[in-house]
Amino acid sequence: MESVGTWWLWSVFFAVVLAMLALDVLLLKGGKSHRVSLREAAAWSLAWIGIALAFNAGLWWYLDHSVGRALANARALEFFTGYLIEKSLAVDNVFVWLMIFNFFAIPLELQRRVLLYGVLGAIALRAGMVFLGSWLISEFHWVLYLFGAFLLFTGVRMLLGSEEPVDFSRHPLVRWLGRCYPIADRLQGEAFFTVQRGIRCATPLLLVLVLVELSDIIFAVDSIPAIFAVTTDPFIVLTSNIFAILGLRAMYFLLADFADRFALLKYGLALILIFIGGKMLLMELYPIPVPISLAVVALILVVTAVLSLIVTRRRTEPGDDSSQTEKEH
Repeated sequence: MESVGTWWLWSVFFAVVLAMLALDVLLLKGGKSHRVSLREAAAWSLAWIGIALAFNAGLWWYLDHSVGRALANARALEFFTGYLIEKSLAVDNVFVWLMIFNFFAIPLELQRRVLLYGVLGAIALRAGMVFLGSWLISEFHWVLYLFGAFLLFTGVRMLLGSEEPVDFSRHPLVRWLGRCYPIADRLQGEAFFTVQRGIRCATPLLLVLVLVELSDIIFAVDSIPAIFAVTTDPFIVLTSNIFAILGLRAMYFLLADFADRFALLKYGLALILIFIGGKMLLMELYPIPVPISLAVVALILVVTAVLSLIVTRRRTEPGDDSSQTEKEH
């Protein structure tokens, strides 16, 4: 499949990713027990966004000088659109992580290590899925229609989904792991394994890590096809996806305290999936330009985020019925 990625562009990309991961682990204690403050999460979120935009600017500059302004503009816009789509869809993943950590009562200072391993696993998983998807599309172009139908179905299901709480302790994967390996009855710091009464056991933190990885597999099945709706260039698909993934941990700690204020955001994410799925199904009849796709995705995100804040504020106003009921109790 035709791609702008040369061997040295791939080398630069992986060098940047490895350097930032090393900086996080070695200098900023990414793998140590550490309680992330709101200021630190905000700073890291801005840093990851800045790095992604700088990489995109560098890619545009290189393409502008090597192959021309038209292709440079097109690929840079595709990168930014793919990055925004992955970043927006990842919000739902962040909310699932929050549910998992709350269910197992994992302290904030232990969550960072779990998410570090989760992100590392996600990078390897996404790389494999992107190259597999690129190969499938190059060999069987009709696969794009399957992707579109799947995204449309997923968006509708998310739009009509229930609000019932999830009992993660009854998840088939957790129950299978419990049958295969003894589970300790309490956390042992940041250890994934411990020894109790002479028996080597997995700690609840390992169960959490398994569920975090599983959640990323599920969301990758949605997000990877969504970016293929923007471009089929594997270099653009993978780089935009990985840069969005690298900022997930910082996004989680930034949104953890404000998740309940964005109750309507899931409906916006559902609409984004429906729009992208429809775009892929209609690509032969009416190919929607990338700038329009970018504008639609951004508009949906902004509108649902603003509406969420408005609804949340009204619910917490002193004169609100629900607020009054809570006070009476």
